[in-house]
Amino acid sequence: MISCELYLDLSLVIESLDGECVTLLRIGASTRLLLMESDSPVSKKSRLFHAVDCVMEEAPSNAAGVSQSLQWTQWQILDSILPTGGFANSYGLEAAMQSRMVNNQDDLRSFVIQVLENTGSLLLPFVYCSSKSPDVVAWVKLDQLLEATLTNEVGRKASTSQGSALLRVAASVFTEIQVVQDLRRTFLGSKSVSFHHAPIFGFICGLVGFDSETTQRAYMFMTMRDVLSAATRLNLIGPLAASVLQHQVAPDAERMLQKWKDRDVAEASQTAPLLDAVQGCHAYMFSRLFCS
Repeated sequence: MISCELYLDLSLVIESLDGECVTLLRIGASTRLLLMESDSPVSKKSRLFHAVDCVMEEAPSNAAGVSQSLQWTQWQILDSILPTGGFANSYGLEAAMQSRMVNNQDDLRSFVIQVLENTGSLLLPFVYCSSKSPDVVAWVKLDQLLEATLTNEVGRKASTSQGSALLRVAASVFTEIQVVQDLRRTFLGSKSVSFHHAPIFGFICGLVGFDSETTQRAYMFMTMRDVLSAATRLNLIGPLAASVLQHQVAPDAERMLQKWKDRDVAEASQTAPLLDAVQGCHAYMFSRLFCS
C-alpha cells in the first residue's frame, strides 16, 4: 500500500487504473489517496504514485492571454443591460407582422435566419475590418462607406442611433480607454461621420481585446437576440419559446458566420432585398411599437 497526501477538498471517489482500485477518502481539510495494489504486476500507471509526499497544484489559467479584468469589460459589451438602444428596433419584424409576412413561429424562424444571412453578408465585413485593426482613420472611412451603402432610410437611422448610443455608453463606462474618449470629443456631434453601429461595434471590441472572429460572432449573436426579444414584445412568441428557438437557430447562425466572416467591405452585399423593403415601410405604419 502506498500513501500520498493531496491537499484538495474532495468527496469519496473510486476509480480504476488498469484493474487497480484507487479510493479517495475525505479526511479533514486534506485528502488521503490510497493505492491498493492487486496481485498482478505493477502497471506503469501505478509507478506514478511512488512519491511519498506529493502536492497537487492547479496551473494558473491564462484564457486567450486576456486578463481577468479585461474579460469583465468584454462581457459587459455583450450584456443586454447596456443602454445602446438595440431593443428599440425590431429589424423589420414589426412591419413584417403587419404585412402578414410573419404569422407564426415557423415564419419567425425563417425571418430570423434571413436577417442573420443579410447581417452576415452586408454588415459583418464592416465589423471585421474595424475590429482587426482599430484605427480612427480607418473607422471614419468605414463609417462613411456604410452610410453610402445603406439604401433603407429606416435601417440607416436605426444603425446610426445605436452606434452613437454605443459610443456614448462606452465613453462613459470604459473611462480607461483613452481612444474612446478622444473619439467622442472629436466626432460626436460632428456631421463628418454618422456613427453606424457595425463599424463602431467592431472598433470598440477591437480596443478591448476581442479577436476578429469573436467580434463577428458576438455581432451575429446580438442580432439574433434582439430580433427574438422584439418577437416576445410583439406577442408573437413567449419568452421560453423564444429561448428554445434561439438555441435551435444557433447552428444556423454559426453557419452564416463561417460563410460570411473575414470579408473585405468590397464584398459586402444585400442578400435579402425583400426584408430591406419591408423594413423601409415601417415609417408608414399607423401604429408601431419599435423605431424600426
